Amino acid sequence: MTKQVYIIPGYRASSTNHWFPWLKKRLLADGVQADILNMPNPLQPRLEDRLDTLSFYQHTLHENTYLVAHSLGCPAILRFLEHIQLRKQLGGIILVSGFAKSLPTLKILDEFTQGSFDHQKIIESAKHRAVIASKDDQIVPFSWSKDLAQQIDAALYEVQHGGHFLENEGFTSLPIVYDVLTSYFSKETR
Repeated sequence: MTKQVYIIPGYRASSTNHWFPWLKKRLLADGVQADILNMPNPLQPRLEDRLDTLSFYQHTLHENTYLVAHSLGCPAILRFLEHIQLRKQLGGIILVSGFAKSLPTLKILDEFTQGSFDHQKIIESAKHRAVIASKDDQIVPFSWSKDLAQQIDAALYEVQHGGHFLENEGFTSLPIVYDVLTSYFSKETR
């Protein structure tokens, strides 16, 4: 079955931002089915809208599906995995600058992180789990991404100087995401 990757942007981002187009292009060149899912109202995100959008793709998910989320895309994916019944465990989830608690500087996003997450259900929903975080992220504290990795039993990949992995910080490509994904792909083909 063909490998499939869905890239989920964060707050104020769309399919044309940051390193998403680069990752999609790299994966397509490898013969991997890759899509960047535009989320509704990126400037005024609502959890319900994002869950509805993600649910639209629910029937396409299978054991060779990988979800790559950035920033607000991470709690959105976690909430989605909590709320759905998967027919099969996903291949994996990769959370870039992931967080699972309220960001003091971005109260507008609080509804995504209100209440605790069902960590066990999230763990069971994806065979491979990774969190990629930068030590100098000014938006999501590194320690929060580290906590998230522990809560969902994910591998933590630390980047020394990545900021929030935004294009205005120079991130129009992000090879570490590609490398982690392809390492998971190769484990599946053995």
